Amino acid sequence: MKGPFRPPSHGPAGPRPGTPVSEESDEAKFFDRECYEFNRQLEPAWNDRYCEHCRHYLTARCPHIDEFLDDVEDLSPE
Repeated sequence: MKGPFRPPSHGPAGPRPGTPVSEESDEAKFFDRECYEFNRQLEPAWNDRYCEHCRHYLTARCPHIDEFLDDVEDLSPE
């Protein structure tokens, strides 16, 4: 498919590769981690360096899985 590149319209709005990310930002902790490995089952245009597109996302291979599970537990009804 030829034509101009359109960034994906899904997922969190946030910085794109090469854009500096503020350390204080909540999005910063899910962007461009050293362990990021793009999930090649997704379209290449989705490679925005966010955890949700990583091959390790929400798997036992993710070194940050505890952080994700903590976020889920925070949302659980009591």
